[in-house]
Amino acid sequence: MQFQNSLTFAQKMDAEDKLHKYRNEFHFPQINGKDVIYFTGNSLGLQPKITQKYVDEIMIDWKELAVEGHFHAKKPWWDYHERLARPLAGIVGACVEEVSVMNALSVNLHLMMVSFYRPTKSRYKILCEEKAFPSDQYMLQSQVRFHGLDPNEAIVEVKKRSGEHHWRTEDIQAKIKELGNELALVLIGGVNYYNGQVFDMKTITQTGKSVGAYVGWDLAHAVGNIQLALHDWEVDFAAWCSYKYMNSGPGNASGVFINQKHLGKGNIPRFEGWWGTKKETRFLMKSTFEPIDTADAWQISNPPVLSLAPYLASLQLFEEVGMEALIDKRNKIVAYLEFILNEIDRQVEGNFEIITPSDRGCQLSVFLHGQGRPLFDYLMKNGVIADWREPNVIRLAPAPFYCSYEDMYRFGQILKDGILTKRT
Repeated sequence: MQFQNSLTFAQKMDAEDKLHKYRNEFHFPQINGKDVIYFTGNSLGLQPKITQKYVDEIMIDWKELAVEGHFHAKKPWWDYHERLARPLAGIVGACVEEVSVMNALSVNLHLMMVSFYRPTKSRYKILCEEKAFPSDQYMLQSQVRFHGLDPNEAIVEVKKRSGEHHWRTEDIQAKIKELGNELALVLIGGVNYYNGQVFDMKTITQTGKSVGAYVGWDLAHAVGNIQLALHDWEVDFAAWCSYKYMNSGPGNASGVFINQKHLGKGNIPRFEGWWGTKKETRFLMKSTFEPIDTADAWQISNPPVLSLAPYLASLQLFEEVGMEALIDKRNKIVAYLEFILNEIDRQVEGNFEIITPSDRGCQLSVFLHGQGRPLFDYLMKNGVIADWREPNVIRLAPAPFYCSYEDMYRFGQILKDGILTKRT
């Protein structure tokens, strides 16, 4: 497609966009009396308008039924989480029984490592990416120390090549093979939070398993953003938050995937609680844990339904639209944003460098050579909500549910004005 840097062209693209109507299904903050141009769906998605209905339903049931809401609410609370498993399985490429929703992301990754990081004297190393998201780094370090090991010896980081901004799959494979029988676990962010790179999860998983390691993925920036096939890739486990591209609200519940081959086992290492035991015998108050034959066996506590309600509301929209349509628009709108950035760079010699490789989802990370935080502040004051990362990177994530092509054009004009303003 031949893009044009014009309002008329952008509006034409919106008129032809089958998903454009869904923009009206979300609440937008306003700056200077206008809806913002929202580029931070990779940090917190906008609120779907239907969310209030789902939350109100629980509040009314609580008011009118009290404890009886667990079994007699319109959507009974005791199995509320099960309603999320089927739509989520479709999004992450899993069997329904391989998916559950519980806790928050870092908590779930810790719980997964209880089961899938079982170091021995000879096989104890963990492979991750260089400068992983800080929470992942802290989690890995604390897990290693918990087992009495030295993080400096047990944690191996795959580095980017000198002068490059992204990782090469062959370098990750080579490091896995080099570690061989010493490697216990591969745990990487499926989409890198900083540069927006989508890792070749299928190939990396296959390589990790070929040397006898478990392979897990932090999918915080992946779910609702890219095509996933966790079951077919034979991933051992994965976890993700729901408040980024899934639009479920700040700090909301995390999803988990546990491969079918690990389900239904009573002897697997696992932290256990009441809600992971079989539903049929749960209220018999038996002293022996009997795991559910699904990923729900990793649940410890009863579901926080007020947190799950916004997630279920958002999943309704995902089911209506489907990942194929979202990804199709994602590809087009990100390509248009890239075109706009290059056009503005050409017009004003802004010296931008897009450090996100072609293997990408919604996000473009832009290195601002010769520019700095004042330009980012200018964008924010003029209605563009983006994300700043040190030392000099702006992350832009045009989520296909609610971002428009006109947003991309108008962003370009504000960016151009900001550069010219800072030069005067």
